Parts: sequence; C-alpha cells; structure tokens
Amino acid sequence: MSKIICSAAIRGAHKIVDMAEQSYEEALKKYGPEQEVAFPNTAYFLPIIYSMLGAKVEKLGDMKDIFQESRYLLPDDVSENVWLPYLAPALDAGMATFFAEEMYEAIRYLNEPNFYTKTEDPTDENLWLGAADDVIFRKRGVEFVDGTAPGFAAIMGAPPTKEIASNIALELQEKNLYIFMHDHSNGISMPEQLLDNSVQVGWNTRLVPFGKSYTTAVFAIGFACRVAMAFGGIKPGDYKGNLIYNKDRTFAFVMAFGPVSDEWYANAAGAINWGFPTISDYDIPEVLPTGICTYEHVVSKVPHEEFVQKAIEVRGLKVNISKIDIPLSFGPAFEGERIRKDDLFMECGGGRTTGVEVLVSKELDEVQDGHVVVEGPDIQDIKEGQNLPIAILVEVAGREMQSDFEPILERQFHHLINYIQGIMHIGQRNIMWIRIGKAAVEKGFSFAHIGKVLHGKLHQEFGAILDKVQVKIYTEQDKVEEVVELAKGVYDERDKRLGDMTDETEEVFYSCTLCQSFAPSHVCVITPERVGMCGAYNWLDGKASFQINPTGPNQPIQKGECVDEDLGTFIGINDFVNQASRGAVPDVSCYSLMTNPMTACGCFEAIAAMLPQCNGIMVVNRDYMGMTPSGMKFTSLAGMAGGGAQTPGFMGVSKHYLTSKKLFKAEGGLQRVVWLPKMLKEELKDKLMERGKEIGLPDFYDMIADEEVGTTEEEVLKFMKEKGHPALKMDAVV
Repeated sequence: MSKIICSAAIRGAHKIVDMAEQSYEEALKKYGPEQEVAFPNTAYFLPIIYSMLGAKVEKLGDMKDIFQESRYLLPDDVSENVWLPYLAPALDAGMATFFAEEMYEAIRYLNEPNFYTKTEDPTDENLWLGAADDVIFRKRGVEFVDGTAPGFAAIMGAPPTKEIASNIALELQEKNLYIFMHDHSNGISMPEQLLDNSVQVGWNTRLVPFGKSYTTAVFAIGFACRVAMAFGGIKPGDYKGNLIYNKDRTFAFVMAFGPVSDEWYANAAGAINWGFPTISDYDIPEVLPTGICTYEHVVSKVPHEEFVQKAIEVRGLKVNISKIDIPLSFGPAFEGERIRKDDLFMECGGGRTTGVEVLVSKELDEVQDGHVVVEGPDIQDIKEGQNLPIAILVEVAGREMQSDFEPILERQFHHLINYIQGIMHIGQRNIMWIRIGKAAVEKGFSFAHIGKVLHGKLHQEFGAILDKVQVKIYTEQDKVEEVVELAKGVYDERDKRLGDMTDETEEVFYSCTLCQSFAPSHVCVITPERVGMCGAYNWLDGKASFQINPTGPNQPIQKGECVDEDLGTFIGINDFVNQASRGAVPDVSCYSLMTNPMTACGCFEAIAAMLPQCNGIMVVNRDYMGMTPSGMKFTSLAGMAGGGAQTPGFMGVSKHYLTSKKLFKAEGGLQRVVWLPKMLKEELKDKLMERGKEIGLPDFYDMIADEEVGTTEEEVLKFMKEKGHPALKMDAVV
C-alpha cells in the first residue's frame, strides 16, 4: 500500500481517536459512567463496535474498554527511513478510526439530541438526518435482499458545482444505488448542492444526507454491518464473517471529492476492511494492486463524467440497466419521489377526476405488440392546473398467460409508473391517482411514455408468460367511463375467483426463498389464505413467479397429507421445508404461533407475540415505534422473530393475514387477538369488523386494545375484563 496514504491514514486515525477520547472524558465528567448512550431506536447498539467486537455499548462507562482496543489497534506513525508492508497497519488504523468515530457520534447524540433530524427526510430547519433507526433500516434492508439496491456510494465532500453533483447523483440513482452523503468541501456539502438544484433528498429518493462531518461515515459502514447481522445471519463479534459478507454481497464504495485530509484517509482505510474501495477526483497516490478489495483499493484523478462508471467498475458491481425510450430518467430510486403542490403541473384520478387502470388478457390475434395509443388531450394540449380524466387499459396475450396472472401484472403499474422521474402514482384500480410535475412536462413528457414504460417493463419482467402487450390511454370522459364499466366487471370476476380460493381447494402451495441468501434457514410457505409475511407475495404471485422462472425462489409444494388440521401441518410441506432449510427446520405449522411457527428473515410487515397474562396475542407493525405490552418495542421483537429461527410465541406476519380465516387457527383464531397499535387497527377496521361478524362477534373490533388503552399486560387485561373479551374464556395456550 502507498506509504503516503498509509502515513496519512495513521496520522488521521491518531487525530480522530484523540478527539473522540477528549469528548469522552468531558462527557464522563459531565454525566458519569452510568449515563445511557445509543443511536436512536436501534437494537444494534453502536453497530460497528457491536458487529466487530460483540460489545454492547449501552453506557458511557462501556466506552472505556473500546478506547483501549482502539489504542491497541493504532500503529505507530510511519518511519521516514524504514520501508514496511503498510496494508495491515493502515487497516488497523482504519478500524480504530471507526470505533472512535462511532463513540464520538453517540456522545454527540447525548450532548446535542436535536443535532440530527432522526427522520426519513430533511426538515426546513435541518438538512442532516443522522443514523438510520431500525424502522428505516428494516424497510430499506428489504431492497438489499431482493436486489433492487445492490449497494451504496458513501460520498465524502462535494463536487465542484451543483450541476456535476446532480448529474452524479442521478447516474447513481439510475444504477439503483443508495447515496450516503457526508462532510463538505470548501464549506459546501453535496446535499446543499442538490437542494439548490431542485433535487429532492432523503431516504425516499435514496439521496441520504447523513451528517455534516467526516465522522458520520460510520453511519454508512454501520448500515452495512447491520445488513450482515439482520439478513445474513452473521453473529455479533464475528468480525471476519461480517467483513467477508459485505465484501461479497454489499456493493459499496467511497467517492471523495476535493482535497483529501488525513482524517479522510483514515476513513478510507477503514472502508477497505469491508472491501469498499475509494474513488477520488483529486490528485492523490493510487493503490492499484488487488488485495482486500475485489479490484483496486484507491483510484484517483477520475474525470467527473466517468466517475460513476469507474466506481462501479472498480467495485466489481454488475448493474443491468434497461433503457426505456422516454425523455425522463427511470429507476427504483424515483419511486419515493413526491410531487408537491408547488411542483405540480396537472393530475388525474384521485378524486380530482375519474381515473381507472386495468389489465386484461386477450387472444394473440387481438393484440398488436408495442401498440401505444392516446385518445383525447395529451399533456402538451392543456394548460398548467388543467386536470384530465384518465383510463389506462393494458391488453396482453401470451401462450402461457392465464387469467389468474392479470392482477399480478396489474399491480406492477404502481411501481413502474413511479419509477419515472417527476411522476407520482398512488392507489390502484379505480382509485388510482397520478400527479405530473412541471419538470417532467418541460422535458417533453407525454401520456404515451407511460404506455412505453408499461410495454417495455412488462415484457422484460414477465417475458416467460407474455408474448404481446398493447396499451390504450384515454383522457376523454366518455371513453374513460366505458373503461370504468369494463374494469368493474373484471374486478368483480377477479375478486370472486380469488375469494373462492382456500387452502383446502388447492393441493399446491408455494415457497419463497428470496431472502435465503441472507437467512439461510428461512423458507416462507405461501398458501391461498396466507400471504407472505412481507406482504408482497400471495399464492397467485408464487404461481406466476414459478411460471416466469421455474428455478427461482418460488417453487410449488405438494402439501400432501394433512397431519393436523388446526396446526396446519402437512407432510409435503414439512418434507420441502426440511430439505430447503438444509435440515435446520424439520417441521413447520402453517396456522400456529406456538407450535413450530413459520420462520422469518426480517422482512415482515408485523410481528405477532403471545401475552401470557392476557391469554391472548398482540400484533405490532413495523411503523409503530412505541412500547408494546410484551415489554419490547418492534426493534427488539424483530430479533426474536427474525433470522430464520423458530421462536414459539413470536412470528412475523403480513397485515393481510390478520383477517385470514387461518389466522392463529391453532390458538383459536382472530378472537385470540387482544392488542394492536391504533394505526394498524384503523387501517384494517373494515376487514376486522367484517371478520368479527363472520365469527359471531359483531362488537369484536371494539374489544381490541391499543396503545391509548395501555402498553402493559396489566392495562390490557383490565380493558379485556371491561369489554368481556372472548380470550378470557378460552383455554390457556401452552
């Protein structure tokens, strides 16, 4: 490794450890060793330290041993007269840097609790978000599971102009990468440049402003460490496993803009431990031989127009980008983009006008592939603020196409239209809503481009079952009403077909092992009456996925003989799960929380947990951040229910499953549910009330406690007695 880089990294590491230790000594005098310290709302403590050393830093006093470890790792300054192999001491200096910076940032949270927003998006008063909490991490971690986010770029400093910053950010977004931004160059930060150029920043656009100093690089590295622990089954303290996992699976790299300080060198040396190389636009020494990183470790003097491509090349990331012939950028990074009032040109549907979208299957000779037509006024034909009705009718044909696949393909409209920069899509069916931004119109966006996106992407993603796709878009009220009537008939027939399906009517269930690369023993079993716990895959999705990719993560399972009807135990399912989990899970019950419950990787929408005193079950969704009657918050419960392990009394579930007739069948069904967060209870109100009537308890909805009733078992039990909750008379669950 370059002697110049090694010397600078070690010098920087000494400065950072000294700075952090001084901060620690001052905090110790002010607060005492028993003062609690933490990054907000996370079960991973200080994640780099936790993942590398297995140490839980919970109090100020816990930092003493970590500083001793940091001092032990710090090598002496590089001698001017003696040549040595410099890679190992530089890597040690980098690790000491991250330990020190993580403690420094934890103390900052203590001294300045409002220094970071602790939100998903910047506020009007504060740009810097700080460390991702577990709600954000779990939500975004799924994207690292399914490949929609192959990695991230950790950016230090800022490019010379806001235009260059915007171009680099856009190109990274188009590659589906997250962009974690830190520090500044000459007093200017990249997030400020983006905002000044009208680019939205925040988790929803994958442009994440972590912090205003170089020390916040630990938020990016800590995120990678948490991915390995949460989804990869890597245990805290298994430093080797964590580093190798991230090198092989998390395709991340450092982008440094402008002059590189000793402190930046120290952080770059730390990132190399994880296999994350550094790409710089400045004239610094290079480290071109391979070793820890897949390819080069440090590459410099890279022109800005080649920056992203060079970073991807050096990291060894293979990104497949499907170019869609539209005048706007396209990709998952734009899915969370909002079109606010000041940015709005026009909108369709959403109660403003009539709106509907529907996909139907036709015979091959009835569909002209690639035909996209717009009947009625287009965007260029109207003035700003003039809204239009809209009907999007997609007609498909294919030798392998089945009517059961129609709703699966139709559900793709939401994210595919949202992938278009400057377009926002909400809802589905005849409650859909599209907002179109001024910037999109200025670039020449037309309704026909929606048709091009749907034609191209449906072919690419569902080519195994589709041969032809044509798109008709109507913006005249009479034609829109015609499509509405057509769609209502399609919806009614579709709902009836889906509604009539039960676990008893089908002999084949489907597996989902999409997350198994992260939780090797996890196998999800999807049945007609049990949606995957992530909420993203139902039985029809599994069937369609198998048709599309016969060797993929969704495989058919012959359920076989039913051993126990209430538990939902089937010989065929047990055989499949035992084989697919490599013997880790020999038995699984489809309908039980207590007996061989289904495993989870960590992507669940909600967690169910037994409340023994109440003789009932609570369910908490990941968006709820408060305490639950189990004595744990969602983040702590996630450790009990995830990781591919069976933990009786704890199980990941989807929201949809909460109104299934198979819900907790072995424990007595829906009437065993005693507590839900208010937000979840209200979201499912209509379906819960309908299910209550079906089970002969029309007032059951009002018997379910929420956080306004209480967050302890004692408070919930008191409420249950007042309401006469049926769980009080049910047999005890053992």
